[in-house]
Amino acid sequence: MISFEDFKMAEGSPIYVQILRHIKRGIVAGTVRDGDELPSRRMLSALLGVNPNTVQKAYRMLEEEGLMQSHSGAKSLMQLDGGKAELVRAELTRSIAGELTSALRHMGLTLGQVVELIEKMWEDDEE
Repeated sequence: MISFEDFKMAEGSPIYVQILRHIKRGIVAGTVRDGDELPSRRMLSALLGVNPNTVQKAYRMLEEEGLMQSHSGAKSLMQLDGGKAELVRAELTRSIAGELTSALRHMGLTLGQVVELIEKMWEDDEE
């Protein structure tokens, strides 16, 4: 079953979007795989302390994106066949890079400063 132990809610973003992003990050990291079971809507809403409709909205969006398969009264399972994981990786990478780029541009940093900063942080993270 997909774990939400390390899920932390953040302000400024709707909770259903945060649930989606948590699952998509798991897909990219390889901790969420094809056929993995999602917690029931009630179980996840109780775990996170949110309205069941919030979880339902996140799950419905996963279904609309073709990433989850759900049947009435049955378990909800991840459906990541046919290169869907790579599509999620590309989407998530582009989204995060876009947010970072926009924030750093608004702070007045140049491309050179940004590249230098990222290279330094990349090297520091490897240590």
